[in-house]
Amino acid sequence: MAVLYPVIGQWFRRPSGTLFEVVAIDEDGATIEIQQFDGTIDEVDFETWPELLLTEVSAPEDWSGSVDMDPEDYAGLKEGEIPAGFHDPLAFLDKI
Repeated sequence: MAVLYPVIGQWFRRPSGTLFEVVAIDEDGATIEIQQFDGTIDEVDFETWPELLLTEVSAPEDWSGSVDMDPEDYAGLKEGEIPAGFHDPLAFLDKI
């Protein structure tokens, strides 16, 4: 099996079925920061990466996994529609 190199923005699947995305690579610290589909952030060191037996996959179509929302927040939305208030991440900051 060929070793898959980490690329920021690429999604992978572990043998257990867990999906995650590479969100950062720290060359100095020799670590790869990943975000699992449920939003959990984790780190993997360069030495451990080849041992994970990963499969490269496409990004999931269900974007709600890593978003902290209740089902009521996106119930009734049409395919591809984003809930109100989630268009601009700066909209959540207090205005001066």
